[in-house]
Amino acid sequence: MDILSLLGLVIAVAGILGGQFLEGGAVDVLLQTAAFLIVFGGTLGAVMVQHPMQVFLTGIKMAKWVFVRPKSEARQLSYRLIAWSTAARKDGILSLESQIKTVNDPFVQKGLQLLVDGHSAEKIREVMEIDLNSYETLRWQGARVWEAAAGYSPTIGILGAVLGLVHVMQSLGEPAKLGAGIAVAFIATIYGVGFANLVFLPISGKLKILIQRDVTTHEMVIDGLCMIANAENPHYIENKLKGYLP
Repeated sequence: MDILSLLGLVIAVAGILGGQFLEGGAVDVLLQTAAFLIVFGGTLGAVMVQHPMQVFLTGIKMAKWVFVRPKSEARQLSYRLIAWSTAARKDGILSLESQIKTVNDPFVQKGLQLLVDGHSAEKIREVMEIDLNSYETLRWQGARVWEAAAGYSPTIGILGAVLGLVHVMQSLGEPAKLGAGIAVAFIATIYGVGFANLVFLPISGKLKILIQRDVTTHEMVIDGLCMIANAENPHYIENKLKGYLP
């Protein structure tokens, strides 16, 4: 569990609700089902229209990374790459064939298979960089799903406010209801701006950080396998891989 993300969200919501309470406003005024449906439904629909199915679903699935961050395998992979380089230097690259089944990451498994098959470092890098580019492109597009939601949400909120004011204008014959009606109308704007800046943009920003971390790890794997293919000294490989680690 990413405590920082959870704590940040709690602090943001508590700050807004606390400010509302200190100003003498009722917290329950902010709970408007109609405004929520307009903002959430309108934003969701717009985002679905903009993105292909695969990109949209990838973005939704990645959202859990914000609170349940995937474990970084960079350090463990660096240890394995160093061990593989030592084994390859001592017993030959074919001795690594037994290691292929012990790897769970399909990307690393594919690279190790290319190495065992005797491909040159240039060929290994060429094939794996294509896979990495595909991986990176899809994840970045998934992160931009939330960025797009942050763009649509405030505008949909304004639309909800206008719809609320139209409803208020229909009640001009009852002046006592106008003040409360106008207040409720602008709740949609609060939802739109709030979702964009407290939820959608932070999710997009954190996902981009995590994606970059994974890309750096994959680049380390490519570099390590290519150095093994070139029969580099294990100590040199170890020193170079340390540069990829935080």
